[in-house]
Amino acid sequence: MDYILNKENEIYYECGWSSDNALFLSVGDRRYVITDGRYTLEAKQNAKADVIEAKDLIKKARELILKHRLKRLHIDPTNYSKKDYESLKKVTNLIDAPFFSFKKRIRKNKNELNLIKEAAKEGALAFREFSKIIEDGVDEFELSFRFKEVLTKRGKRELSFEPIVAINENAALPHARVSNKVLKKGDLLLLDAGIKHKRYCSDRTRTLFVGDNVSMSKTQKFSNKEIQKVYDIVRKAQEKAIRAVKVGVRAKELDKIARDVIEKAGFGKYFVHSLGHGVGLDIHEFPFINSRNETRIEEGMVFTIEPGIYIPNAFGVRIEDMVIIEDGKVKVLSEEV
Repeated sequence: MDYILNKENEIYYECGWSSDNALFLSVGDRRYVITDGRYTLEAKQNAKADVIEAKDLIKKARELILKHRLKRLHIDPTNYSKKDYESLKKVTNLIDAPFFSFKKRIRKNKNELNLIKEAAKEGALAFREFSKIIEDGVDEFELSFRFKEVLTKRGKRELSFEPIVAINENAALPHARVSNKVLKKGDLLLLDAGIKHKRYCSDRTRTLFVGDNVSMSKTQKFSNKEIQKVYDIVRKAQEKAIRAVKVGVRAKELDKIARDVIEKAGFGKYFVHSLGHGVGLDIHEFPFINSRNETRIEEGMVFTIEPGIYIPNAFGVRIEDMVIIEDGKVKVLSEEV
């Protein structure tokens, strides 16, 4: 199969190198990376492909397509401008393959699984380290700054995404932005973050009671009875969904299992997102664990299980862990580190 790619992580997956201005072209047993002069030397040193320097990447790709007399080329149409797509279409028959790379990367090999495990472990250890320096009297901006220092080891490693740090009613926003809200003892604090290990991501969420000591354990004791009730429901939903993970089960069935727990408890309208998503080179990739996805779980898949309940203007609770399917069994990554 001959195909062309233009996204960084897609290209990295194919040849072990990428930049923000590159194309990858696979033609039979030949593999090409086309990039500009800023990256040529770096690419030649790292890419497992023939490196070609060009100012106009699409033009050079067209030349290679004509050189190899390609009759068909697979392309993800969602990733290209109309201009570039039409330009390529003039020299070969384009076979639209939406989410081509996501589908190819949905099952991780042993090396990838090991890298993801390490990312999850390092991320969980960072959570634990941060728990020791959480203190009342500081706002979400300061907490976020300190959290990122710990997560990145003061800049030595990359974040999977911008962390979420949310207190009480701000936690009712699933993708809350940091605010001037100040942390006090007795508050609820939601933390959602991940780090990368050799480009592979991790993702984890904990909802915490801020007392004299802060624990990242999923066993939390809140002074507010309503928060405790909601927290216990979310934890039950997550645990039930994790127990149901096995080879052959449909993604939508997992979503339903967790959603049923929350709906039966009377909070269904407050669970406003899907149950989870795949994790790898991208923080969000296949498989997506939602109510519509018919995909069956397979060996080598990695995804999150993250039910949540969000009570507007009051508080939000989410608990998230990554799971992998390995040797036919589900494993929760760094659950209680």
